[in-house]
Amino acid sequence: MADQSLFAGPALRRLRKREGLTQGAMATRLDISASYLNLLERNRRPVSARVMVKLVEVFAFDPRSLREDESIGGVDGLMRRLADERFSDLAIDREEVDELLSAAPHAAAALARLYDNAPRAAAERDDPLVASRREIERWRNHFADLDSAAEHLADEMRLSRGDIGTALTERLRERHQLSVRILPREVLPDARRRLDLHARQIQLSEMLGPESRVFQLALQLARLEMRQDIDALAKGASFEDETARRFFARHLDAYVAAALIMPYGRFLRACDATGYDLPVLQRRFGVSFEQLAHRLTTLQRVGQRGLPFFMARIDRAGQISKRFAGASVATFLEGEHSCPLWIAARAFERPSELLCQSVRLQPGGAGGAGPSHWFTMARIVGASGGQGESRFSIVLGIDAGLAGELAQARGHSLRQEEADWIGPGCRGCFVADCRQRSFPPRGRALAFDPLQHSATPFEFARSGEPGSENDVRG
Repeated sequence: MADQSLFAGPALRRLRKREGLTQGAMATRLDISASYLNLLERNRRPVSARVMVKLVEVFAFDPRSLREDESIGGVDGLMRRLADERFSDLAIDREEVDELLSAAPHAAAALARLYDNAPRAAAERDDPLVASRREIERWRNHFADLDSAAEHLADEMRLSRGDIGTALTERLRERHQLSVRILPREVLPDARRRLDLHARQIQLSEMLGPESRVFQLALQLARLEMRQDIDALAKGASFEDETARRFFARHLDAYVAAALIMPYGRFLRACDATGYDLPVLQRRFGVSFEQLAHRLTTLQRVGQRGLPFFMARIDRAGQISKRFAGASVATFLEGEHSCPLWIAARAFERPSELLCQSVRLQPGGAGGAGPSHWFTMARIVGASGGQGESRFSIVLGIDAGLAGELAQARGHSLRQEEADWIGPGCRGCFVADCRQRSFPPRGRALAFDPLQHSATPFEFARSGEPGSENDVRG
């Protein structure tokens, strides 16, 4: 896979102005032509290795200054901020964001700082769950070193064992002197797993299904054998709150467990061979739908990338309790609630089925900075292991332009004009005439007609229409 070309026009221009040089004078010192420097400054040519060496030698240039956008999460980080409903009417796309970061990185950083210090964003920043999720997004939910180490460990255990559950049990017994014991629900009423060091036992609830039992054993093994690597990653993150660090470390534990059960190379080959057939992959690796969905968002190894899926977990009230955008750029998941017209809600009515839906996002709505046409799949899962049974809708999605080879897409139209309209929750959605709407959108003027009662709950002015700035605000 070819390395991405390095364009550094704004940084070169700032350096030249700081030194008080004309283009001709700076070009002379770099041993290049003035016309070539002009092309470099306008991002018409990438910076070559020879020019970079000259910059370092002549001007003590710090190459790290070319990555200033990392502090705000690059294009994806700025897109996430611009997906806020307060900017929804601007319909800012990814190309504009990319151009802003390339041409004016300091201005982009200033905008990001203003957004992050706003009261609502500041409250989010102080939320440890949100902080942990932002760190996962910064890595795009792919931790290459952990993946490689887990794959090596999985291969080692499978040298003599074909069954991952048996291999995990034997590894725990031989290396850590820990036996596995299944206990009645009455003994573990509120726990799925317990490590009893006095009895040298890993105790599992009888309420766990086979997939969950294996995952819990893999999770325990990850904590025992890869604790140092996981702690190093967690300590390297810039968290202001220790709770956020613990959430992040817990995610890394689960990441390693999934990588043990679904080793990267073998899992990706199975995905390619089956057309990412979800039921087949579940059976082949002995995992639950939620475990599979998690793993599909992580396939970003350099030179060996999978398709860029996003994953979300949604409850009956439409609240998004878990989301991983991976490399998908699915910014419309930023809200707290999902659209009731999405299959995430419909799946609760058909809990035993895997449902598919091609959707398109309304133009100009929150989340409009990413792709607008998605192919999505949803299934209901239950969280076992306790006294009660909770149920969630797990949704997987991918840019519809990449969905043509998916097994689940066969027989479904991927034409954008035939996709269903959805929004990112009612407050950030501007689809007109939606009879399922529960709240009016923020930032739109409400319209009231004393002579007519509309069939929809709220009437509001479209962006740019007369009265859109003066009517009653929702």
